[in-house]
Parts: sequence; structure tokens; C-alpha cells
Amino acid sequence: MKEYLDCGLRLGWLINPQDGTVEIYSPQKAVEILTLPVSLSGEDILPGFNLLIE
Repeated sequence: MKEYLDCGLRLGWLINPQDGTVEIYSPQKAVEILTLPVSLSGEDILPGFNLLIE
């Protein structure tokens, strides 16, 4: 993900279905780790976008 951030990535989700975690990457922010989230928001990068996780 660091390489993607270095190339201009504004929002990245690393989804691990085996343990139910999601790592959220944004420039100049600490990685946020969620456990078993119901949905993911596109935040201000993709307004109105929500990814439902089942």
C-alpha cells in the first residue's frame, strides 16, 4: 500500500476475509484497522459510496 500511496492513492482498503479485518489507508494518516465492519465508506473521496460487507 505504501507504493500506491506514494503514487497518489487517496483511499485504499486492504480486506482480509480470513480474519475479518480491513485496513484503511489514506495519505498522511495512520492506518486504521477495523474488525468485522458491516460496510466501508468512500468518505470524501467517493461521496455516497458504501461497500456492504457480508
